[in-house]
Amino acid sequence: MQSFTYKKMGGITALKASFTDFKYKKHAHQEYAFGVTLKGIQHYYLDGNLQLSHQNGVMFFNPEQVHDGMAYNHEGLEYVMLYIDPNTFLEAIQQKEIIRFEKPIIYNDHLKHYILKLSKAILARENSALCNELFLQLTDSLVEQDFSAALKKDSFIMNKAKEIIHSYADNILKLEDICEELQLTTFQFIRFFKKHTGITPYQYFLNCKVERAKSIIEHTADIYVAVAQCGYVDLTHLNKQFKRTFGITAFEYQSLVHHK
Repeated sequence: MQSFTYKKMGGITALKASFTDFKYKKHAHQEYAFGVTLKGIQHYYLDGNLQLSHQNGVMFFNPEQVHDGMAYNHEGLEYVMLYIDPNTFLEAIQQKEIIRFEKPIIYNDHLKHYILKLSKAILARENSALCNELFLQLTDSLVEQDFSAALKKDSFIMNKAKEIIHSYADNILKLEDICEELQLTTFQFIRFFKKHTGITPYQYFLNCKVERAKSIIEHTADIYVAVAQCGYVDLTHLNKQFKRTFGITAFEYQSLVHHK
């Protein structure tokens, strides 16, 4: 059995999920993500390292940090997650530069409490004023306990490569054009990119496409606009990619985030 419930409020999306056999493919989100394991053990590789989040584990994911995900055993898994737009997060903590969280999992009752309160409020579609107050309680707790460190800047080549790949998100990835601009051979570039991100340029490209499709659905409430603007062959193709990344189809996501 699988259950995925998404609700969005401003720059924050809340997810409550439970499943047994489902597996997320390798992907990365543009947002920060903070979650709590409610039941079972969450088994995932983060930047190539195995992580196990047991009950009450608080999970940290930095923007564009590659991971997969599955239940550790047949008992299944239940968890909540908050996906927070980086600009929204940095505004709340009064910072201009991206920070990263070094520890992927901690056990902290105060932080767990704030994540659960905010996710519950967003999922219940509580007043936005209340949700914003709960969000500040969460970010204040993160700042006070200093779980973060300054983010080391990507090299110029990585920044440029990601910028170019994002520009292809509505079209076909032309690896030869990127390699020519970066003055690398195809094999040099693929190895370099995977070493720094944990996924290949093509996997990153597919991730950019499905993230862009998700954003379009949120803003337009039209899955067919997402199909057209992101260069998918048809809705079936988008739904397949969407489900592997987010647990539900694009159609189901549209219904959840735009349900009144």
